[in-house]
Amino acid sequence: MKVLLVEDDAAMQAALQRALERRGIQVSVCGDGARALERWRAAVPDAVVLDLSLPGVDGLEVLAQARAEGQEAPVIILTARGTVGDRILGLNTGADDYLPKPFDLDELEARLRALVRRRGGAGGEPASWCGLRVDAASGAVYHLDRPLELAPREAALLRALLAKPGHAVAKERLFELVFAGDATVQPEAIEVVAYRLRKKLAPTGVQLVTLRGLGYLLQAPA
Repeated sequence: MKVLLVEDDAAMQAALQRALERRGIQVSVCGDGARALERWRAAVPDAVVLDLSLPGVDGLEVLAQARAEGQEAPVIILTARGTVGDRILGLNTGADDYLPKPFDLDELEARLRALVRRRGGAGGEPASWCGLRVDAASGAVYHLDRPLELAPREAALLRALLAKPGHAVAKERLFELVFAGDATVQPEAIEVVAYRLRKKLAPTGVQLVTLRGLGYLLQAPA
């Protein structure tokens, strides 16, 4: 198993790396939020252990951007922020599990292995759906192995919907993923991105459906 550990505390980082490697897990480390995404893209891990309090870019922002890019590796959040609100916020942003500090190393290992098993083992390329697939390394979306010509926000929206094809995703959730960190944009902007993406998906036969009060979903060709 390959794990990316994003932790800015040098002592904690070194201790976790040693402990996990003794358990047969390959660990790459990063102590900076801004560089974490680069490491994530460069060598897609089987799982990510992510601290929230990071210099430069907060852990939640790292997670939101990674999910917007289509990075699907399961994420366990480690943080001293122990409130229920912080936990819910992390899970809603795209985390798969949560461990407050201090925690037991055996429990961390067990949760990592359970998440990787649940995702089907070794990560890699996501499955194709109706001819659409996301390249895990670049975030590009392909249809029948030909890249779709999409603007960055259109691609981010499509990646988010491809994570749950056939299931409705709330507009609010999609807005957070597509416009992560941009406080100048109004929530209605997601409708413009959806309109443009719908037109570009037309040749594929896949439909971007609006469900009033629920959000958007991808519908397979008839």
